[in-house]
Amino acid sequence: MKLPKSLLLAVGGMVWLTACKTEKDETARTVFFDKSGMDTTVVPGNDFFSYANGSWVKNTKIPEDQTGWGSFYELHEENQKKTKSILDEAAASGAANGSVEQKVGDFYASGMDTVAIEKRGYEPLKAELAKIAGLKDYKEALIYMASDEINRGGVLFGMGVGPDDRQSTINRLSFGQSGLSLPEKEYYFKTDDETKKIRAAFVAYVTKLFVLTGTDSTTARKKADGILAFETTLAKAHKAAADLRDPIKNYHKLSIDELNQRTPNIDWKSFLTAMTVKTDTVLVGQPEYYQALSAALPATPIDVIRDKAAFGYIDFNASLLSRPFVQAKFDFYSKTLYGQPVQSERWKRISQNVDAYLGELLGQLWVKKYFTPEAKERMLTLVTNLQKAYRNRIEKLDWMSPETKKIALVKLDGIMNKIGYPDKWKDYSDVSVKRDAYFENVQSARIHASKESFAKIDKTVDRTEWLMTPPEVNAYANPSFNEIVFPAGILQFPFFDKDADDAINYGAIGMVIGHELTHLFDDQGRQYDVQGNLRDWWQKSDADKFTAKANQVVDQYNNYTVLDNLKLNGRLTLGENLADLGGLAIAFDAFKLTDQSKSDEKIDGFTPQQRFFLGFAQVWRIKIRDETQRAYVQVDPHSPAKYRVNGPLSNFAPFYQAFNVKAGERMYKPEVDQTRVW
Repeated sequence: MKLPKSLLLAVGGMVWLTACKTEKDETARTVFFDKSGMDTTVVPGNDFFSYANGSWVKNTKIPEDQTGWGSFYELHEENQKKTKSILDEAAASGAANGSVEQKVGDFYASGMDTVAIEKRGYEPLKAELAKIAGLKDYKEALIYMASDEINRGGVLFGMGVGPDDRQSTINRLSFGQSGLSLPEKEYYFKTDDETKKIRAAFVAYVTKLFVLTGTDSTTARKKADGILAFETTLAKAHKAAADLRDPIKNYHKLSIDELNQRTPNIDWKSFLTAMTVKTDTVLVGQPEYYQALSAALPATPIDVIRDKAAFGYIDFNASLLSRPFVQAKFDFYSKTLYGQPVQSERWKRISQNVDAYLGELLGQLWVKKYFTPEAKERMLTLVTNLQKAYRNRIEKLDWMSPETKKIALVKLDGIMNKIGYPDKWKDYSDVSVKRDAYFENVQSARIHASKESFAKIDKTVDRTEWLMTPPEVNAYANPSFNEIVFPAGILQFPFFDKDADDAINYGAIGMVIGHELTHLFDDQGRQYDVQGNLRDWWQKSDADKFTAKANQVVDQYNNYTVLDNLKLNGRLTLGENLADLGGLAIAFDAFKLTDQSKSDEKIDGFTPQQRFFLGFAQVWRIKIRDETQRAYVQVDPHSPAKYRVNGPLSNFAPFYQAFNVKAGERMYKPEVDQTRVW
């Protein structure tokens, strides 16, 4: 199953989150580029990110409840305030039972009722923990995990339901590598001090959760050590993050009989029956993991498997429980892994959960209040203009044959655009929400999501479905749907403002649109056809030329260094880097069609072309903590903000012309060395 490619990435409960006015600020914006954030002592051709944003970076202090600060973070914060306003109003409305307002309002109110939550402690977990303690062998443990309708597959099976990569009209049950608590496999094996500290903190966290649920500290530590050892065994069979990017090598359609033959210690027929799933065929992304799991299960003491299941259950629900559990989870996942000093206010966390569990109920209220039809129409116009610009670029490519171009243009013309919010909303009628039952409310929403997903197995794909909610500050491309999607939450300044000049809008939201369009033609997306099927539609010579150009991009980003000696992974970030390169070029071509681009009028002392590039750089005005950056380099397919600006611009002749970039400046590359793909 192909996952969507997003402009940004959510990691560790945090979103790559830009300044916008709050709902109380009715003053119309008149300035669309913040000159005060520039550092004009920097030569643009040496470091354009710092030229455009350097003073802001130097003077900005990251709030203690954040892993970073800047454009996306600020817009996310403003959107949370808007969400809070909606939820406060809904919670006080006394709306009819079962209505949208009642469900989101009572869900929020139940999460804010800390008195009731503290009083219950971990009582909501006791019955399930007793079931886990009674498991007699690994076979019973697997059936238990399959039967768990709140978290299907439990802690050992990574599952999802989505379009079959090679038959995109049909949804398949898909299995991927799983079983790890740390972000990726190298956290279990690297021997540097920072990684060893993280492993020690993980053991301490597991120990803490067992102690909080009644285990003595000595036994709890033994359980934690056993879990780490078991996960380390499983990690050996995991693919690295960069290796997960190859859609062909991660596609395996298997019958249940074939899967049983490959993994003889996992009874897949009984497993699927326990999940109440009837299917003869599944997708398995990484069979090596399940083969390793099959070998490990009978060789692992049942106590360790029970402990792994119990820890997974407590960890899965810790944020719903009393303060000691919430604090323990924050201390490890947010503070240790990502360097966030202080937990965010409770209202932010609960409003985020409303969005996570009742997203399209909240979304109905959100767009009614904060997203206008006019904004949607303006976005559709921008998207249309960007697609025209992309078509023109493809037609003029000097490295692609007419045969491949013809199919590429068919795919481009077939892209579906989704703006703001879905045309039809999801049905949450089976979700029970009570004002005094936060834990149960979340479980009801989880069961709903599981049933909704599993009902799609082997059924026709619904291409109207959205994979993000309206308030999100993000965007994505989905190759299996051949679509690009822009939630209402991102369609605000500095990405988009109806009163901004074209240079700013095309440099900002135009680049975002171009970025998502390019994802459908990046090293992964290009392998899917207009119907969203994984199919080789390229002439071999064209594919070879594309690969050669992509390898140049890999080499460029491999040479960028962050945090003194930490190198970027050009393979891991290739898709996003290609999307940034293409997005910038497409947006600039579209901007050249505007009247402003053809004028000489300066605004704030800058030409239209200069404002385009400044507007682009302003979007990436971001500063993040070292711990966060260190984690991102290992798991995030996006490059750091500085290189999302400087990387594409170093390959872009119009930038050289706009800012008179010369040989000898650090970003300068001779034209023959500039990487151009799309």
